[in-house]
Amino acid sequence: MAAQNATTEPSSKAPIMEMKNITLRFGGVTAIENISFDIREGEVRAIIGPNGAGKSSMLNVINGFYHPQEGEIWFRGAQRQSSRPHEIAKQGVARTFQNIALFKGMSTLDNIMSGRLNKMNSNMLAQAVWWGPARNEEIRHREAVEKVIDFLEIQHIRKTPVGRLPYGLQKRVELGRALAAEPKMLLLDEPMAGMNVEEKEDMSRFILDVNNEFGTTIVLIEHDMSVVMDISDRVVVLDYGKKIGDGNPDEVRSDQAVIDAYLGVSHDD
Repeated sequence: MAAQNATTEPSSKAPIMEMKNITLRFGGVTAIENISFDIREGEVRAIIGPNGAGKSSMLNVINGFYHPQEGEIWFRGAQRQSSRPHEIAKQGVARTFQNIALFKGMSTLDNIMSGRLNKMNSNMLAQAVWWGPARNEEIRHREAVEKVIDFLEIQHIRKTPVGRLPYGLQKRVELGRALAAEPKMLLLDEPMAGMNVEEKEDMSRFILDVNNEFGTTIVLIEHDMSVVMDISDRVVVLDYGKKIGDGNPDEVRSDQAVIDAYLGVSHDD
């Protein structure tokens, strides 16, 4: 079942982001070469390809970790200049990471609370005193975090240090931290890596719920093709830093270039 916005098909919406002729080099190595694609508002957009294809590099370009040497990035109709990740986060872009990046000694609640930092106005001294406006602000942020915890069905681990949690729940907490930022675009780097079948089903459900209920645009990298084909509206395929396919799941799975390079199904003679 492809994810759909509750009111308007994502395919009928204008792009929220456009990548135009993006080239990224590290010294003499070209990680991404002349790649163009768009991301439409309210869709689930998958980026797939074999290891070393440039998927994570592209995600890092989208959220400002890497700055391409060539090409243009357009976000909400305006060309984006070189921006730092925290500036892009303030524009409404949040992400999770391939390797879990949580504060292992902190509770689930406090880890998700850290996703609210860009929305906090009180300075460090006011927060330390915890009085007046700073206290009221933190209460509002905690209420928002509790809603995320309820949404992800992790009330039972809200006070548990995340280092004690099993891998699948840590992944869910990391998703919660990203959701706490109330992103317009959510970047997910292999959100189901290392999960068993049941955990993947849960994560797929939450991703679709985020997309359907909040209208959040989602860009994900994922190696499980059954998941990709089930939850994505459109898929872009990379191989050795080049784009070799782009379309809806049915178009991509039947594209011979994609089959030969990645899906591993031989074509008929």
